This record gives sequence, C-alpha cells and structure tokens, in this order.
Amino acid sequence: MRVDAIAFASLLSTLASAGAVPNYPGYRTLWSDNFAGTAGQMPNGNLWNTITNLKTNNDLQEYTTSNANLQLSGGGTVQIIPRLNRQTNQWTSARIETKAVFTPGPNKITIFEGSIRFGDHPIHMKQGIWPAFWMLGKAIHQGTPWPQCGELDIMETINGVPTTYGTVHCGSFPGGPCNEPIGRHGTMGITPTGWHTYRIKVDRSRAGGRWEDEEIQWEVDGRLYYTLRGSEVGNQGIWGTLAHSPMFLILNVAVGGDWPGAPNSLTADSYGSMMEVEYVAVYSS
Repeated sequence: MRVDAIAFASLLSTLASAGAVPNYPGYRTLWSDNFAGTAGQMPNGNLWNTITNLKTNNDLQEYTTSNANLQLSGGGTVQIIPRLNRQTNQWTSARIETKAVFTPGPNKITIFEGSIRFGDHPIHMKQGIWPAFWMLGKAIHQGTPWPQCGELDIMETINGVPTTYGTVHCGSFPGGPCNEPIGRHGTMGITPTGWHTYRIKVDRSRAGGRWEDEEIQWEVDGRLYYTLRGSEVGNQGIWGTLAHSPMFLILNVAVGGDWPGAPNSLTADSYGSMMEVEYVAVYSS
C-alpha cells in the first residue's frame, strides 16, 4: 500500500511532540530512534556508532565524542553542533552511523525517513556548514571503495541556502552511470526554519519484478521531487548496490570541504548552525 502526499501530510500534522515516530497504514516499522533521554546524554549506543578520525571530502572539522558537539536535547531530539575553537581556529562536529544495516526487500517499498531542522543563524553566517542525512553501502566496511559501494543522500544542504539535495553515487570514478563525482541528483527549495521530513522510498514493488522498473524516490514533507529508475542507471549490478544491498544510515554536520568551500570570517558556530533531528525511522510495506 502506498501513502500519498495528502495522507502523509495529515499524519505529520498529528505529531504531538518532538521525538514522536509516525506510523503509516500499510507499512511496518523496521527500526527507529526517537532520541529520548536526558539533556546532554549521547545517543543510544546500542543503535548508533559515534565516528571519529574521519574526513572524506577535504572537510575541516574533527569529529568528536564530546557532548559539546553531539547531545540529546532532553526534549526528544538529538543535536549535532559544529564548534569553532577561536584560539586554534579548529572546527569540531559530530557524525553518527547506525549499527544496523537495511536491505530493501524484493516486492516491497522500503522507506528511510527523518524529521530534521536547522539552527537559526542567517545564510551569511553559514558559509561552509554542511549538514547531511544519508546512507552508505555496508560494502565500504568490507573493502569496496567509494562510489562502488553505493551512496544514497536523503538530505544535504550547504552554506545555509534553503535548498535540499537528494543524490545518488554509484559505479566508477570519475564518470560512470552516476556522473561521478557529482552524482545524479534532484533539488527542492525548503523553508529555512522549522521541521521538515526527508525521505527516500526504494520501490521494488513493480509488477513483474524487473530491476529496470524499480525506482528510488526522494520526498520532502510528502512532496516528490526526484525519481531515479533502474533503467536510467542501466547496469543491474550497479543498481543492486543502491536498491538491493545492505546500507547504514548516517547523520553528520561537516564544515568546509570540496562542495561548500571553506568557512569564512562570518561563519558562526554553536546552536545556530546545528542540525537537530527528532526521529529517524525505517519502514517496509
């Protein structure tokens, strides 16, 4: 059963408080976190790995395990907060990854979803700030390099601009069926403040079970803005790294890097540049 945009919006409107994980008719919840806990605590260590000593795009921050960078709010959310040490000019931030991996099932629709908002610094104070909610193929931990492991970016924004990017990375580098290093992507404008629900649907439910007819769909607040079909990728093995293989979920705020560029003298740290998440959930039809 599919959830249309009207039904989805109606369900969202019934959420009573931060941290509530919605239920959708026709779908079962495979995994979720509503970030319950006391203010200042770390996210549930049974669900998340906290990552350090990792830089992937010439980004500048150091990822830490400090609750100055990563904490439960006490109100049913988790906050990832970039910080600048003005004595050393060193940025710190946080990155967490799910311990669980998720493989979209055949003849099913699998949904990966999170409710997210951003700090209220204005655009001119967010140069170089790069929040993201995304997925990588488990194969990257088993020796398969990027982008062959597969990557699905559910939400990325850069530099405080109120545009979300939904992107897929796959195949060979450079070039290949996903046009690396740029990837295949769609964009959608968003309001810069307030909560938005970002989701990917991996749709393997098409009659006949042909991989060419399978789709990955990107939505914000129930509005579809980008669709990628297996036939567009054109290679069954590569499509399989995106739609048939185990992936884990990631939440992080990077600073600087190849895409947004470096922060400047106006870039502000702390809560006004944070990413706050009220829940993450995975569903299957």
